[in-house]
Amino acid sequence: MNLTEINKIKDKNDFLAFMDWIIKDFQNNRIEWENTDLLNYFEAIQSWIGDMEGFYQNTGQTEPKEVDWRFIATILIAAKFYE
Repeated sequence: MNLTEINKIKDKNDFLAFMDWIIKDFQNNRIEWENTDLLNYFEAIQSWIGDMEGFYQNTGQTEPKEVDWRFIATILIAAKFYE
């Protein structure tokens, strides 16, 4: 999956397909991952969000203006307990 394909994610089913892909990618290509443990992965998410304006500027994309941060936080905290 690449950025063009990620831009096609429009609904829950698309996101679930993305999750399938990222799980399989981690299982099969772990050596390509910079952050292979949960702490480093969370820290990378935090750092990327802090610097995301630069990503969008450097890639010529428009930064999303309406990110549902509360929903993203809900997903992350729910995964702490969900089996």
